[in-house]
Amino acid sequence: MQEAFEPAGDEVFRMNHFHILTGGPGAGKTTLLAALQEAGYGVKEEVGRDVIRRQMAAGGDALPWKDSLAFSAEMLAAELRLHEAHAGQGAPVFCDRGIPDVLGYMQLEGLDRLPQAARLLARANQAARQWRYAEPIFILPPWREIYETDHERRQDWATAVATHDAVKAVYAALGYRLLEVPPGSPAQRKDHVLAQLKRPA
Repeated sequence: MQEAFEPAGDEVFRMNHFHILTGGPGAGKTTLLAALQEAGYGVKEEVGRDVIRRQMAAGGDALPWKDSLAFSAEMLAAELRLHEAHAGQGAPVFCDRGIPDVLGYMQLEGLDRLPQAARLLARANQAARQWRYAEPIFILPPWREIYETDHERRQDWATAVATHDAVKAVYAALGYRLLEVPPGSPAQRKDHVLAQLKRPA
């Protein structure tokens, strides 16, 4: 696994061009990202899905249903590599999740209570404090009518709701202002998000 860049000490990188979309799985983040990309904005896809695809193709075990700790480590490393690659850019990038989502996942899976996860948990906490995103953080609430599983998304509805609650709590604990993106058409949700970018901080 390629080493990822991590700020030294208390150094803070303000990724004010990174706009995070978060929430539980199946809430419409991918569809909203596609609408934003079609409108001409840069997007960053969810690293978790990319990790799952790569691990399944390689026959690896760093999968949420096999080794959730290894999966968490791969997600954190992937997030850090992407952050390093985009750190010097200024154009808005809409991101399907961010580093705090890794912390939310670890807490949801109970990894924060395992001694063998302590080192990774400390790295994830430090990274979440040092890589700071634009505000508000856009959170998409659970939406039962559109929720469905697939080959990579195997969580049931209850887990999707619990994931939403976990990541929301993590971002709030990190001091972020969160803004809910209500259910609606992709165009309505896109307009709701873009309207916030035009408002004074």
